[in-house]
Amino acid sequence: MSGDIEAIIDSIRKTLDEKDSLREEALKVTREIVRLSGDTVKALHRGDLRLAEQRWKEARERVLKVREMLANHPDLYYAGYVQTAHQEFVEASLLMSYVTGRPYPEPSELGVPEADYALGVGDFVGELRRYFLHRLLEGDIATAEKVYSEMERVYNALITLEYPKGLVNVRQKQDQARYVLERTLEDLTRAKLNKSLEEKLEKALKND
Repeated sequence: MSGDIEAIIDSIRKTLDEKDSLREEALKVTREIVRLSGDTVKALHRGDLRLAEQRWKEARERVLKVREMLANHPDLYYAGYVQTAHQEFVEASLLMSYVTGRPYPEPSELGVPEADYALGVGDFVGELRRYFLHRLLEGDIATAEKVYSEMERVYNALITLEYPKGLVNVRQKQDQARYVLERTLEDLTRAKLNKSLEEKLEKALKND
């Protein structure tokens, strides 16, 4: 015997009301993760490691909160807005590790899925470029060259991931990272040539 349609719909409504409430709360928390991750990155580029550490810890608390909140709702946990927040957090975490000289954290240490971590690695290459440009503007070509080498190492690791878009859309990140790497090499080459020219001119002036 079929159930009463009103009772069935009422049961569905309760389930969807709960999901809707969780989704709204998750959206709020993921926006905070994005903001705090961005603050972490900005502080790192400014050299304010104390503030960067503080903002990173606040972001991580929220990453774990979302995971716990949506533990029984994988359809919400693997939604795009959560994935985006995870990518931002991974990007900030990797930059934090690089700047402070710490080992890169595993996905499990950060509390994020492997696919989200992989996408965050792609964005990390872009943040390394920003760090590279800051060093170049300071005239520190030696450090800039080391940053470029790290970008290359990260990219070479990233391109070993070959999976269909339905599993993890990493191809786009790989293409973006390759473009960033090419531009950075051009900048580095130009800077080294200019430096070499400066040194030759200085030597010539001294000999005159």
